Amino acid sequence: MTPNKRITMHDHVAEASLFKRRALFTFVCVVTLLGILLSNLYHLQILSYTDYETRSNDNRIRVIPVAPNRGLIYDRNGHLLAENQPFFALELIPEKVNDIPATLAQLSNIISISSDEQDDFIKSLKYHRRFKPLTLKSHVTEEQVAVFSVNQHKFPGISVVAGLKRHYPYNGLITHALGYVGRINDKDKQVLQQSGEWKNYVGTKYIGKQGIEKFYEDLLHGKPGHLEEEVNNRGRRIRILKSVPPTPGQDIYLTLDLELQKKALALLDGRRGSIVAIDPRDGGVLAMLSSPTYDPNLFVNGISTNAYAGLLDSPSRPLINRATKGQYAPASTVKPFLALLGLDEKTITPKTRIWDPGFWQIPGVERKYRDWKRWGHGWVDVTSALIGSCDTYFYDLAYKTGVNKIASFMQPFGFGERVGIDIFEESVGIMPSKDWKKMRYNQPWYIGDTISVGIGQGYWTATPLQLANATAIMANRGKRFTPHLLKSIKNNALQIAKPIDEHAPIELNNAKNWDVINQAMRDTAHKKHFKNASYTAAMKTGTAQVISVAEGEKYDADAISEHFRDNALVIAYAPYENPEIAIAVVLENAGWGGANAGPVARALLDEYMLRDSLEQK
Repeated sequence: MTPNKRITMHDHVAEASLFKRRALFTFVCVVTLLGILLSNLYHLQILSYTDYETRSNDNRIRVIPVAPNRGLIYDRNGHLLAENQPFFALELIPEKVNDIPATLAQLSNIISISSDEQDDFIKSLKYHRRFKPLTLKSHVTEEQVAVFSVNQHKFPGISVVAGLKRHYPYNGLITHALGYVGRINDKDKQVLQQSGEWKNYVGTKYIGKQGIEKFYEDLLHGKPGHLEEEVNNRGRRIRILKSVPPTPGQDIYLTLDLELQKKALALLDGRRGSIVAIDPRDGGVLAMLSSPTYDPNLFVNGISTNAYAGLLDSPSRPLINRATKGQYAPASTVKPFLALLGLDEKTITPKTRIWDPGFWQIPGVERKYRDWKRWGHGWVDVTSALIGSCDTYFYDLAYKTGVNKIASFMQPFGFGERVGIDIFEESVGIMPSKDWKKMRYNQPWYIGDTISVGIGQGYWTATPLQLANATAIMANRGKRFTPHLLKSIKNNALQIAKPIDEHAPIELNNAKNWDVINQAMRDTAHKKHFKNASYTAAMKTGTAQVISVAEGEKYDADAISEHFRDNALVIAYAPYENPEIAIAVVLENAGWGGANAGPVARALLDEYMLRDSLEQK
């Protein structure tokens, strides 16, 4: 039996209602979507118009930074010391070269690329983004450019670029004062970003690394410009829309005297040592030489690993600026300053005499401190003690004065602190005191330490720059200036002089004491080294022990290694009546100061004082 089939009855009212609800829902959806569309159009066309216009232009307009020309550096007489020279270089974009080692090998067949250069380039790829060009060879001759241009189709991803690079025409003559520029590395970039200066270096690859180039980087660098050019979809330039020229760095003039610097280099003749000359009238540094030196041009485009290792491992340490970082026992060159202290403290008078039998002893102590003259100087006062460089006199003076008074008196002369010259590479030196030894070694100060200080030995160290600065102050009778290398800044056609930094003078209890010491230095100079000079001078020599000699033993230079022999020193100034130049000379392991450094001082002062008369002849 078949079940009954149910009959469906249509509810037209309900269906009409359902249709209306669905139509209404659809309408709402359409209106909502249309609203969203209009809202987005408003956002894109109205609110974000500027942003999207800029993005569009970025695809059409390319901005190319233009590096500024670096400021030039001159000496005080207008001789060019650092210039910018045009150059050609080969650059490689890593992502466009399939096999870089093979490409380098092939390229070396037409352009000389040493195996060291190839190795250094491949190593540098590890730290470089593949889509950015990397310099493959920094110095390419015009002939090499011509050869490469003919074969360029064989080397996709390699191109020739032109620009200006720093060049130092006098090579190593002024290296330690000028410093050099080098490529910006990650550390430089981080410092620039932290200081907010990175935007000024977007088109630049170089930055000052040492010396004047680093200290006056803000003056020498300049401000970058830029080109806005319209490009097609392949990135090819269609036209230049806007050009903002860069602002070149400012040219600067130094206080250095090129001819005096040449003379200093010739006098040292490759020997280890330093010469510093200062104008006592304003603190300008006339010459500053550290020997041996090196060619700063090697660092401009990156020195090879082997060449840098050669400089770094050299026993003569040419990378060290001995003039400002070399720390030497000042030896007898500080005796004039100690004598001045003794007079000012009334520990001695100009007529105070002691008997020098060739040694001195601390009361109640058996040990003998030997004078350099083993048979002694006999009766000596402060003048004859300075002329004869009597150690015994200054052992006794230091013992009576005490180290703390010595340290306090020497500080205004610049011992034990940076003199503030305008390069960053400067050491403090050591001006010892009881507190200094306690802090440095956690040991008490002994009387024997004071006796050594009395002849510029023991813990006391000073740089050649500090010695020259102290000599200038002595020559000036206490008038003090900060030693500096910058003389003036070129602004258009004008030279704007750097303000002179003058300190409060050293005031003595009796100003006549200056005359006593300076007269003794004058007598020292004209007793031997300046005996026949046509000008007046003042000087003091010194011989600094590098190693200690045991009591009772005799120093024999021939029996010890060359690096353990005595250092030779001299300080001097001229003319005596109105000083124009003060110098300090240090010759490492040269032996006796008077015999070795003395002639150097005479020749250097002759060059400066007699230049005009020699030119007339």
